[in-house]
Amino acid sequence: MILTVREKTWNLDSDFIILGILNVTPDSFSDGGKFLDPEKAIHHGLQLIKQGADWLDIGAESTRPGSDAVTEEEEWSRLEPIISGLLSVNQDLILSIDTTKASVAKKAILAGCSVVNDISGGTFDSDMISTVSSLKVPFILMHTGGKPKTMQEKPVYQNVTGEVRTFLQNQAEKAKSAGINSIILDPGFGFGKTLEHNYQLLNGLDQICSLGFPVLAGISRKKMIGEVTGKSPEDRITGSRTAESIAALKGARLFRVHDVAETVDMTKVLSAYLKAGRNK
Repeated sequence: MILTVREKTWNLDSDFIILGILNVTPDSFSDGGKFLDPEKAIHHGLQLIKQGADWLDIGAESTRPGSDAVTEEEEWSRLEPIISGLLSVNQDLILSIDTTKASVAKKAILAGCSVVNDISGGTFDSDMISTVSSLKVPFILMHTGGKPKTMQEKPVYQNVTGEVRTFLQNQAEKAKSAGINSIILDPGFGFGKTLEHNYQLLNGLDQICSLGFPVLAGISRKKMIGEVTGKSPEDRITGSRTAESIAALKGARLFRVHDVAETVDMTKVLSAYLKAGRNK
């Protein structure tokens, strides 16, 4: 399986892609408020690239459980100086825009971003799929069990893996029919799912990978790690890498993370393991 973004190509038989998280929000669960200042955000983003991130995933609206939506104007006012500032330092950086708004996605791509990452899988904004198609960029489709404000209020599934798989398959088919040629699937760990749901989904992740699209796992520092380890977000590094390693062995090849250097080491070991399996 090959994934190409701009001029960069990865062979996902054994290559992994690390997305460094850059939240320019006041209320994200792990780093909210740390990088609202554009200068600090740009410095942090460049540090993540220096540590080995393949690209930066930039979001200006928190989607943590219980969070409130922000207006398009507010979201873009946070994003624009970060995108322009990063690309003024290095125009070859790969940036993905984490948004559910088609209008913001379009502005970000025209400003130099290369990928659209939508936590709603194109369901919150009816214009999103057609907009991404017109922009001719890769699209990350994620499953979320409702709006962030209320998604953790008693989420219920009969079969969480099967239901997430069906949603992602349906949205991917809509995206392909609309002309989107590069699609990445994200099962949405922590989005409208209980602790049990999250680990059932991790256990069955190979069923989602079997759909034939690259799969992204966004597990870094999430509550599903904290509830098991008892650790605060900044101390969930080991637990996060453990869960991501399981996801990799199930077939995930992209990881959206806060702790890039540690993830680079993890993926080097995983790549060596996978290559050895092909060469034995």
